[in-house]
Amino acid sequence: MNKKTVLIIDDDARNIFALSAVLRAKSYDCLSCQGAAEALELLQTDTPVDVVLIDMMMPDMDGYEAIPAIKKIQKREGMPVVAVTAQAMVGDREKCLESGADDYISKPIDVDRLMRVLQEV
Repeated sequence: MNKKTVLIIDDDARNIFALSAVLRAKSYDCLSCQGAAEALELLQTDTPVDVVLIDMMMPDMDGYEAIPAIKKIQKREGMPVVAVTAQAMVGDREKCLESGADDYISKPIDVDRLMRVLQEV
C-alpha cells in the first residue's frame, strides 16, 4: 500500500493536531490548512494530496461552500473529500453528501471508522 497524503482543513489547531497524530501513527502523511481559502490555494498547486478531511463548520468559508470549490479544481478531479462535523443531526450526512462530499464522519472521531473511510475512498 502506498502512503496516502491527507489534507486536514480545520479552523481549530487542536483538531488538526489530534487528527494528524492519529493519521501519522497509521502511516499517513498529513498536510493541514486552518481555512478553506488557504486549502483552495494549496490544492491549485502540484502538492500531492490523496484525500481531504474538511471540517464543515468554519468561519469565513465553511465546508458546504468549500467542497464544491474543491471539486471544481481540474487537477484534483476524482480526489475524495470527506466531511468532518460535530453536527450529527438527522439530515446532516445527506447535506454533506449533497454538497459534494464523498463520505462523512462525525466528531468526536471514531478512529476505526476514520480508517475504514480512508481505505474506502
